[in-house]
Amino acid sequence: MDYFSLFPILVAALSICLALNIAIYRLCIHPLCGFPGPKLAGATFLYEFYYDVIKGGMYIWEIERMHEKYGPIVRINPRELHIKDPYYYEVIHAGSSQKMAKDPKYAVAFAAPYSLVGTINHDHHRLRRSFLSNYFSKRSVVSLTPYIHRKVDQLIRRFENAYHQSTVLHLQLDFAALTADVITHYCYGWSYGYLDDTNGAQSNDLVEAVAGLMAMFHTNRFFPFLVTIFRNAPPSIVRWMQPQMADLFDVKAKLRQQAQDTLLKKGAKDASSCAKDTIFDALASPDVPPQERTLDRLEDESALLLGAGTETTARAIAVSMFHLMNNEEMGRKLRSELKTVLKTPESKASWVDLEKLPYLTGAVNEGLRLSHGMTSRLARISPTKPLLYKQWIIPPGTPISQSNYFVHMDSTLFPEPEKFDPERWVYAAEKGKNLNRFIVAFTKGSRQCLGINLAYAEIYMTLAHIVRRFDFMPFETTVDDLAVYREQGVGLPKSGSFSVKAIVAGIAED
Repeated sequence: MDYFSLFPILVAALSICLALNIAIYRLCIHPLCGFPGPKLAGATFLYEFYYDVIKGGMYIWEIERMHEKYGPIVRINPRELHIKDPYYYEVIHAGSSQKMAKDPKYAVAFAAPYSLVGTINHDHHRLRRSFLSNYFSKRSVVSLTPYIHRKVDQLIRRFENAYHQSTVLHLQLDFAALTADVITHYCYGWSYGYLDDTNGAQSNDLVEAVAGLMAMFHTNRFFPFLVTIFRNAPPSIVRWMQPQMADLFDVKAKLRQQAQDTLLKKGAKDASSCAKDTIFDALASPDVPPQERTLDRLEDESALLLGAGTETTARAIAVSMFHLMNNEEMGRKLRSELKTVLKTPESKASWVDLEKLPYLTGAVNEGLRLSHGMTSRLARISPTKPLLYKQWIIPPGTPISQSNYFVHMDSTLFPEPEKFDPERWVYAAEKGKNLNRFIVAFTKGSRQCLGINLAYAEIYMTLAHIVRRFDFMPFETTVDDLAVYREQGVGLPKSGSFSVKAIVAGIAED
């Protein structure tokens, strides 16, 4: 008998036996075996892989179907539970009193293991966040008001040019040019100047980098080694294999060089003489422990800060703008309210003044709710303590998640959730109902997005001054283009990328 010819058969048989034993363990012995959910999802990650990688971000809808069948708590893969209950979101994304770790399988998806977003351990995350938290306090962000006004004025000039030239605007890119200029200025003390092109924003390497990361989001979760391969491969090979991922690494290479230059400058001075005027100065300060001041860390942290500080905020503004220009009555009502603070179209107002306006606040919150932030699950783990959900005891070490999308689209909180309705926030405030609790675009708890105050300031100031001054009309953009059809880190339409096109229909005179 030819034993070599039997070898492949033996390997296949052993592999099948091993897979069966693993599946039996997961279904019959694993600590999560008693939780509801489809057996196939509990037995193998291939179920999730099929929907999120092969079908391109469709597992969110399969999870929704599971909840319809099995109830509010479901085992969605061999190791993770998903809880569809907006009141439990704050338990998953807990404050500092409850130590919650990040699930490593989600942290790796961001291709930035040395950043805050990639930090697993609660205490380590808290240390890293402490280096930057003062820079993102409300007081610090308010001090940026003159610079944000300057950038809004640049955007206004761009829109005026578009009006006179009958140019079609890509609003999400225009708003991303503003947010990118603000965050780069805040990080480095100088802006990348995306708004300097008065002919309109046609490209933005930060937006392209985020798009590249999101395109690989689920693939990175299942094949984390690809990040290392792409990082070390020649740029020409990466661009040939995965052009969008190449955009991300191009940006990171530029940031790495800036980090290296900053570290060299810091190294030439003693710690007492190093000013910390910018975020990047703070990250590179000699006061920071050496292991937190590496090139890898500065590269990853700055990439995530710039990407998150650009795309999410711009998308929220674009969503609000689309719905306001798509409904003339809403636009008129908001402009009427804005006139109480912005007496003329050229007037200026701060975030502090604008956030007192109830209808504007409703429009801001609806934009955040319907843009969702990250739609992907961002699982958390209670390392040592079990958690309780109704009658279910969740073992320590179990990843638990809930998509922002399910909170924002919960019809018990937001009747007709697909509808952009600023009035719902006005009525809620009048009744003393805290709907703000359920805006989770920035997540919640100790890992809430560091830049939440900066984002709110930019959204309020941009939306108010643009709506006060301009009338827009949608161009080749409908509600369907903004709806979440698939989930790849962020929500995307059925085909292509998120996009809001418009033309300037008029400029307010009074």
